[in-house]
Amino acid sequence: MLRQYELVERVKAYDPDADEALLNRAYVYTVQKHGSQKRASGDPYFSHPIEVAGLMTDLKLDQETIITALLHDTVEDTLATIEDVEKNFGPEVARLVDGVTKLSKIEQMPENERAAENLRKLFLAMSEDLRVLLVKLADRLHNMRTLHFIKNEDKRRRIARETMDIYAPLAERVGMYEYMREMQLLAFEQLEPAAYATITGRLAQIRSQEGGQVDEIALRIKQALAEGGVKVEVSGREKHPFSIWKKMAERHVSFEQITDIMAFRVVTNTPEDCYRALGVLHRTWSMIPGKFKDYISTPKSNGYRSLHTSLVYENSMRVEVQIRNSEMHRTNEFGLAAHWAYKQGGSTPDGQVGWLRDLLEILDTAADAEELLEQTKLAIYQDRIFAFTPKGALYQLPRGATPVDFAFSVHTDLGASAVGCKINGRHMPLRTPLANGDIVEIIKGPDSEPQLGWLSFVVTAKARAAIRRSVRQKEREETARIGQELFDSIVERMNVKIGKKAINGALKRLDMEDETSLMLAIGTAKLTEKDVMEALVPGSGSELPDDSFWQTPARSVRLRGLPKGAEFKLSPCCHPVPGDRIVGIREGRKVEVHSIHCMMLAEQDDKRWIDLSWDQRSDGATGNLRVMLYNRLGTLSEMTGVFAANHANITHLALQTRDDLFGTYEVGIEVRDLAHLTRIISALRASDAVAQADRI
Repeated sequence: MLRQYELVERVKAYDPDADEALLNRAYVYTVQKHGSQKRASGDPYFSHPIEVAGLMTDLKLDQETIITALLHDTVEDTLATIEDVEKNFGPEVARLVDGVTKLSKIEQMPENERAAENLRKLFLAMSEDLRVLLVKLADRLHNMRTLHFIKNEDKRRRIARETMDIYAPLAERVGMYEYMREMQLLAFEQLEPAAYATITGRLAQIRSQEGGQVDEIALRIKQALAEGGVKVEVSGREKHPFSIWKKMAERHVSFEQITDIMAFRVVTNTPEDCYRALGVLHRTWSMIPGKFKDYISTPKSNGYRSLHTSLVYENSMRVEVQIRNSEMHRTNEFGLAAHWAYKQGGSTPDGQVGWLRDLLEILDTAADAEELLEQTKLAIYQDRIFAFTPKGALYQLPRGATPVDFAFSVHTDLGASAVGCKINGRHMPLRTPLANGDIVEIIKGPDSEPQLGWLSFVVTAKARAAIRRSVRQKEREETARIGQELFDSIVERMNVKIGKKAINGALKRLDMEDETSLMLAIGTAKLTEKDVMEALVPGSGSELPDDSFWQTPARSVRLRGLPKGAEFKLSPCCHPVPGDRIVGIREGRKVEVHSIHCMMLAEQDDKRWIDLSWDQRSDGATGNLRVMLYNRLGTLSEMTGVFAANHANITHLALQTRDDLFGTYEVGIEVRDLAHLTRIISALRASDAVAQADRI
């Protein structure tokens, strides 16, 4: 743990004008506030914020960021308040500390909702000042370094998964590759301990067997470049264990089949030297086609610049080489933080970047915690392609992006009005995946609007958020229209002329702002028929029963995205169960729910689609199976025994065909969710009585 004077000396070394007294006061403040609190490791709790502050000094950040790191847990874990922080250290530090602090109000929320709310607050704070993110990343990195001290395995895995899914990609998006790699390695150790042990063990074995081979190759590369007139520094290492495991999983290969285990970094003096070095290497050794990437002429969205190539070294060994100059190297390792260290004038870092604006748009459109987490992961992952407008403007998109994703990246209005596209001058469907270098022209329609069906193929979070926002607005308008129809029906049966005065009186009695609010409340069944009549003409609804004619009975299956008050049924053509991706087809106030893979959807107008998902409280549905049994004594009993062993009730059983060899049955069974149904199908297929079992 850094001592007080050591921390101050670190800051003064790169910022001689830093307020030494303020830094000392912040150090003492965090020690006093955390007092006798202990971490899982047994160390004093204040050692954690002090180490986080030390990480910030490595990045040479300003004193406000260092103080924020020292104080970042005081509001969450001690009796200190934001007001105390502002009084002692000023409004800027208080704002930064508040941005990093988790919301105390959400501690009782379910896990995914708590994570979503923490992300929501983090992103909003980042929009004002990205230093919040730097402190948060350093906080998470130090917590990951000490994660092994937590005894509860489930808690360790939850923290590791959150780090792998959210914080490591965020570190990559701001170019902090050192943080990203260490987070991934520490999370990988918790999530896949067997794979981690195997790969790190094999790497250690390679090092012991091959001795100084990495150093030998690095020296040979340096000599070849010196002979070519390029002065460089060369370093080499084995590839990151998580990177190796990811490549093994993606390519379905073994460790022995990974040929480019070694990677080398060449650091030159100037950008021009990078290209000269590349030429020398390609003349000296054969390059592997398709493995060259120029991130200097076309940097990544986080500012990363480098040349990447793969070479065939002696004995057919493949090695990866990255070439950059010293300025690129610092930026590549520490991203935006490296830029801020040399920023001239003022201490506030550059705030907004494009991908962060997209995240803020997601905050406004996410319907629930599950959607926010899903769209956040989509927005921050970084497997990218490059596409151009007809005028040559360059846009970076995730791999698999379509022209609709491209249109929303250019401008939300362009995406909303898209009706077609041209890719490289040819008319193509809007669902066509884009390739690197495609020139994309979006064809607009005057009255077009986003279609719900687009959600089945768009991949960017910004596009999904915009489409869902438009769909919800259409649903609101449709709900208001239904409410108006029901209102007119009520008025017609009252046999009383209802004018503007009566409606205004009803709005006042119901404490509503306008007629639209009234129609929405009627359309979503928040108001009964009796409520409406009483509000319009007091006393007129006294003879009606309390329940409304449009209310929907309770059921065990619950859906998200369904207009309130709407009736629904699970389609008999595809029998969706919780866990399936689903959409609804609207017919007035009735909605039929289909699996996204249902063939019947191709015959439906996608303007009638409603984006639906299962509520967590849904406790089952009926799955339909076609089971072919061997035609011998006892097979039917064995099949029903499989259902009983897996706690599934049979709702119907019908013999379809039978011959000397087989009998084919259609079976309906009650299941909890898709996983339950899948286990049952697997158990059927494993039975000697069953020749074939499929879902229908």
